[in-house]
Amino acid sequence: MFRHSGSHRTPNHDLKLATLLGLTAGFVNAEGFLGFSVLTTNITGHAALLAEGIAQQNWQNAQVIFLWMLLFLAGAFTSGIFLSLLGAYPRFSYSIPILIETTILFYSAVHGSQYDGTILSKMVFAGSLLFAMGLQNALVSMVSGSVVRTTHLTGTFTDLGIELAQLVNTKINDRKGILSKIKLRLFIICSFMSGAVAGAYLFDSIGFKSFFAPVAILTFALLYDIFRINVKRYYRTTSKVLRRDSR
Repeated sequence: MFRHSGSHRTPNHDLKLATLLGLTAGFVNAEGFLGFSVLTTNITGHAALLAEGIAQQNWQNAQVIFLWMLLFLAGAFTSGIFLSLLGAYPRFSYSIPILIETTILFYSAVHGSQYDGTILSKMVFAGSLLFAMGLQNALVSMVSGSVVRTTHLTGTFTDLGIELAQLVNTKINDRKGILSKIKLRLFIICSFMSGAVAGAYLFDSIGFKSFFAPVAILTFALLYDIFRINVKRYYRTTSKVLRRDSR
């Protein structure tokens, strides 16, 4: 799911990635907004708020929003650095960003109740979530070859609209490929929306402890990938030994 790239990557890998990390982003999107009154999975809306702050000369708000945008960028940069520098060790290249994101979400689950609505509090909690979503967005984009994006739906809906239009075109030869792309977009949208709805319900029920849900999803995704790799290696080693002994 994470370690496969290029010709070794299949649509099934992208579907698993879209489902699990789309769910994660949906949870964070709803819980971050309900808990901190800030959109924490993308920075599109923050551009308008930054412009408003500058136009009204509200420099304090403008500085905070600009910092959030920089933190999202920093998260994406961090993922890019790890995947680029540790490309020869794929397990570590994707594991480290996921562990950082998991730690940030765990912090929100444990200490989110300390949020008091002040500027400093928003900078710490909302800013850390934006950094985490920058991490995830870049990680998923690089791993999937820019096929999957999970932290926002704008581009996904745009791609879905284009692909539906292509499907209507009777002259399209690669109809199977188009259907595969449409299936992926629908998985991303449904996963994100499911996570958002579940996150909203959980937050209303248990408050900031609802952040443990995306922590559990990320932990499962990481362990699932590592476990599959170890099982395959064990199977290959065992098969070689059995073939050698049978001779």
